[in-house]
Amino acid sequence: MPDSAQFIDRIKDSWTREEFPAKSLLVKEGAFAKKLFFVETGCCRCWFNTDDGKEVTMNFGFEGSFVSSMETIISDEPSWYSVETLESTVAYSMPINEFKQQRVSHPEVKAIYYDHVEKRLLHYQKLFVSRIKDSPEKRYRELLTQHPEIIRRIPQHYIASFLGITSVSLSRIRNRK
Repeated sequence: MPDSAQFIDRIKDSWTREEFPAKSLLVKEGAFAKKLFFVETGCCRCWFNTDDGKEVTMNFGFEGSFVSSMETIISDEPSWYSVETLESTVAYSMPINEFKQQRVSHPEVKAIYYDHVEKRLLHYQKLFVSRIKDSPEKRYRELLTQHPEIIRRIPQHYIASFLGITSVSLSRIRNRK
């Protein structure tokens, strides 16, 4: 995948540049996503509600990330999760239907898309295995090492949710340094 600046230079004429304040909902759980977003600056959180009303954070999107609903893009289903901005965010957007057309008619778009999907698949596989295999403390230490931007930019209660632990447990882990 090209770096963010190169990619934005290629898409700026066909995608729409949008600015969102923190806490803007880009995709709503249970609804069809309308757009695919490429984050230029800012941060997004992907989350869903459990049956008992608890919010669970499943991923974050930073600069150079695509965010939307893979369910809508791949299988025309409503999104399984919501996507909201956590910071003021600038993103380039394209309606999902237009993106699907470009993916078919432009080999470069298709290649970038598949590269993104493959990396996302590996990321989710790693998260899945880590949740089963690793202790919460090990998951936190790996997050510190591999994704320090999350620790610097994301509120602690969202990090705890992402790690599958309570905020109190995360505080204890952080205090053991």
